[in-house]
Amino acid sequence: MGTSSCGDGEKQRIEDEEQYGVLLYYKYTSVPDLDELVSFYESSCNSLGLLGRVRLSPKGVNVTVGGKLTALEKHISAAKSNCLFEGTDFKLAPCHQPLNDKVAQECGFTSLSIRVVEELVTFSPCPPLNTPEISNAGKHLSAAEFHSVLQSANGKSEDKELVLLDARNLYETRIGKFESENVETLDPEIRQYSDLPTWIDQNAEKLKGKNVLMYCTGGIRCEMASAYIRSKGDGFENTFQLYGGIQRYLEQFPCGGFFKGKNFVFDHRISVGSSKEDIIGSCLLCNNTFDDYSPRCRCRLCRMLVLVCNHCRVKGDIYVCELCRKNGKTEVPLILDPSTQPSESNGDNTRRKLRILCLHGFRQNASGFKGRTGSLAKKLKNTAELVFIDAPHELQLIYQTATPPSGACSKKFAWLVSPDFDKPSETGWTVAQCQLDPLQYQTQTEGFDKSLTYLKTAFAEKGPFDGILGFSQGAAMAAAVCGRQEQLVGEIDFRFCVLCSGFTPWPFLEKKEKGTIKCPSLHIFGSQPGKDRQIVTQASSDLAGLFDDGCATIIEHDFGHIIPTKSPYIDEIKAFLYQFI
Repeated sequence: MGTSSCGDGEKQRIEDEEQYGVLLYYKYTSVPDLDELVSFYESSCNSLGLLGRVRLSPKGVNVTVGGKLTALEKHISAAKSNCLFEGTDFKLAPCHQPLNDKVAQECGFTSLSIRVVEELVTFSPCPPLNTPEISNAGKHLSAAEFHSVLQSANGKSEDKELVLLDARNLYETRIGKFESENVETLDPEIRQYSDLPTWIDQNAEKLKGKNVLMYCTGGIRCEMASAYIRSKGDGFENTFQLYGGIQRYLEQFPCGGFFKGKNFVFDHRISVGSSKEDIIGSCLLCNNTFDDYSPRCRCRLCRMLVLVCNHCRVKGDIYVCELCRKNGKTEVPLILDPSTQPSESNGDNTRRKLRILCLHGFRQNASGFKGRTGSLAKKLKNTAELVFIDAPHELQLIYQTATPPSGACSKKFAWLVSPDFDKPSETGWTVAQCQLDPLQYQTQTEGFDKSLTYLKTAFAEKGPFDGILGFSQGAAMAAAVCGRQEQLVGEIDFRFCVLCSGFTPWPFLEKKEKGTIKCPSLHIFGSQPGKDRQIVTQASSDLAGLFDDGCATIIEHDFGHIIPTKSPYIDEIKAFLYQFI
């Protein structure tokens, strides 16, 4: 018996050590030394094998990481030893390990991303508004206090002095929200958090003079939003927020309490419900109850997540969300091949092909890139016209053999160059001073201004263009332009970008936070680390992460440093482009 008991105890210890979990926490506070804090997270998370997102700013931290429960508990202990985290609410939840690689990658749980940002959550729209003082945030109500207020209101015929305000996005509120019989719940129905200030401005009368109970997933979005409401002055003072968010409320009231449905979460779990397991979501097409986002269906116009049940979901179908419909955007035709549309020659319903400006990679040229993309151009011949141009920086021709190559060679160009960039010599070829470095793109930090001016001229002389397609360094250049799209209106106008095997040109996008570039984008890169020997998979994934999740599409393929044109990849490329026809 003693041996069996000992064996059972050891088995339980191993199971406890292997159990997986997710940790969420944030803290608004003045950070005296950001570099030191970055070092802490790099050391702690890497040594403990934690993956996820860490966002740091001079005003605090916002962390969502996953790993073994024992490792997460060690991280919490390490954080608590720093007085900076005094009073922090560490929300630790046991759960299964990521099972769906696609979902895990979309949620940022296949790698560790530590980034210094301006805003812990992107509250400011464009153009930026004056950020409210976080010290003016609404009073915190514990889960028990929040519940008690709603319970008291339930005893009245109708409490017109009390309103519930959901600070989350529409795709979150679709599947779960607070409901109290005698209290109005205000759902802003926004695509992204940065739309909330505009909604507050436009609906201030619904809040003025009321006791406003705000809530969100874990609490951080209510901090800034409640401060913004209170900054409006008289009549907006009584704004309160649920401390710890819906997560803490469901822990306190596991049967759900006044919360109906499921709590959408930004990790591989997708959503977390109460013990009731009630469903309030519905299928976009048939309206039957449904609340599972794991298929990752998206609106083809704005890229917001949509709910499409198993019965209605068909591969290749194109969906349009309720917000796009509400705002008068017409549905995308459910077609898979433009050849089924009336041709331009019959004079009926003439449809113009898209014009796409194509930017080649480093040490390439327009002619060579056109040849490499011949298969792509052929398969898109009914959809798009591809226009190729050379980059403005001509490069020195180099060789690594014992003797220079004989004969002429076409010129090579670049969009970005390194600080020690050498212009071509009159002698033509020069011997390489060292082995070509596959990470050389990380040193190419100059030449952007000249390339940007060059692109302005190209748009003026060869445009208009509907979109930009960039490959490798060309994708980095295109991404940098996307990051400045609002400042370039009238000079470089386009509606979308296609970034293939791209990477982040950090000097030119260094102030961009994750998810803040709003340009509709298609990201194409290899899914298997090591297959692309020029640009590592994580570099392309990180670039995609800078684009708003609601308008970014990712295609991962099993090849290397190429643009795949076989099915199903070409079908996905076409599906992305069709929404702009």
